[in-house]
Amino acid sequence: MRILGIDYGEKRIGIAISDPLGITAQGLPTIECTHREEDLKKIANIVREKDVKEIVVGLPKHMNNTLSDKAFTVLAFIDSLKKHVHIPIKTVDERLSTVRANKAMLEGDLSRKKRKKRIDMITAQLILQTYLDMIRK
Repeated sequence: MRILGIDYGEKRIGIAISDPLGITAQGLPTIECTHREEDLKKIANIVREKDVKEIVVGLPKHMNNTLSDKAFTVLAFIDSLKKHVHIPIKTVDERLSTVRANKAMLEGDLSRKKRKKRIDMITAQLILQTYLDMIRK
């Protein structure tokens, strides 16, 4: 069963997908946001083409576990996405996922230009991997 991971942003949407056994997360090309309906159609196409059975979206929270302002934007995005795909959509706490992604890329000695291109995809991978690890336990 494949699961799709999403790191939603208003400029870019990071995408990752699990392997068929649901053990590891692999990055897919980042979606450069153009128009919300077009972006949602791209995600729906990925869901269809990859036979995705569930979606996990990173939900930004403050360190005190309250929802951030961006979280409400993410929740509105999820409501819109539900109109395009008819599979379960769950959220995962994404606190510090971008920090972890940047740290991993720095350790991998990626240039600033390469980090900027990959940050959304790697963050989506971390969000999805967190969820995969959580459901395996």
